[in-house]
Order: sequence, then C-alpha cells, then structure tokens
Amino acid sequence: MTCLIHPSILSADFSQLGKELTAISTADAAHIDVMDGHFVPNLTWGLPVVKRLKEVSPIPFDVHLMIEDADRWAPAYAEVGCESVTFHAEAAIAPIKLARTLRESGAKAGMALRPATGVEPYMDMLSELNMLLIMTVEPGFGGQAFLNVTLPKIKRAAAAIEGSGAEVILQVDGGITEETIVRAAEAGATCFVAGSSVYGADDLEAAIAGLRRAAASAPTH
Repeated sequence: MTCLIHPSILSADFSQLGKELTAISTADAAHIDVMDGHFVPNLTWGLPVVKRLKEVSPIPFDVHLMIEDADRWAPAYAEVGCESVTFHAEAAIAPIKLARTLRESGAKAGMALRPATGVEPYMDMLSELNMLLIMTVEPGFGGQAFLNVTLPKIKRAAAAIEGSGAEVILQVDGGITEETIVRAAEAGATCFVAGSSVYGADDLEAAIAGLRRAAASAPTH
C-alpha cells in the first residue's frame, strides 16, 4: 500500500524549527499543529509563525487547525501557501463551504474528527474533501498513547471512502509508532502523523523509513 508519513513538529525543538524541518526532508509533509488554547487546552503558534516557517521548509505543510472559529481563520493558511489545511468538524459552522473555500484558495481541504465524534454524519460530504483525519488521541498534546477504540471508526471511514469513489486520504494522528502504525494501516489509514516517534529518535531519517516499512507490512483486505 502507498503510505504518507507526516512528522509533527509539535515534538520538535521549538528553538530550532527551521533545522527541524530540514531534518525531516525525506517525509511527505510536515504536520503543523495550530492550537489556540480554547478549542484545545494547549497553545502553539499562529499564522505569522506558520507563514515564516513555510518560507524555509523543504517539504509541504499539512496544517492541522485545532482552533475555534475555523470558518474565519482557516482560509488564511491556504492563502499563505500551506499545501493542505485541516479544520475540525466540531469547530466549523459550514464545513462544506469552508472546504470549498480552501480548495478555491489553492490548498487541499481536510476535515478532522475527535475520537468520540462519529464519522457517519459526514460521509455524504467526502467528495468535498481531499483528506479525512481521524484523531487517535484527544487533540491538544503530543506524546499520548494510541486509542485502540478508534480502529472501528477508521475501518468505517475507509469503507465509506472506498464506497464513495472519492479520492480522499485517510489520515490518523496520535500515538503513531512502528507498532501502532500497523494497526492503523490494517484498518485502512493511508497517511500517518508521527511526532515523538520521529523527533524522539536519534536518526530521524531512519525513523521515517521505519514507519514506512511498518505501514507497508500491514495486512490488506
């Protein structure tokens, strides 16, 4: 299976973010967690920092907005050149309109679901999305353990995507290691966000390669 690895800079050295992006240049994209301290209890960076990092990054940006009022703020990240922008379904008033606005602005449109948010209410809008993100931990902090209870939802989402005929990437984020990536891939995920398992390694390139091999080894149905 084809798999995408998106290391999360939430686990990087914040004082060396330019170098930390260069260190993951063999990945498919950098996962950029934007948190506002309201939608989630953590606070990271905002548009000016993301814009500047985008200017020096050797790889595309996969921005994950864990913020309130996503309808207002998400398009700005597309406008500064971020290749993919993901908003939370729980924070969007008009998710279809927002997805279309992001795509019209030149970015891929992603939508994220917290672990307890069902995928079924959103199945009819898969054709409006480029990516669906299933959170495999509660959003807000890195280093959490993978929640196995999300595996059935990943399977349902994968089946819905296949049945729709839409070309939608199924991403998972939270607790991804060489062990848990196999479970997530077997359930149908195709894109994997990994933070501490990459940035906590001595050799980041080897860690990325190891995740790719593990995902590719997952049984397919």
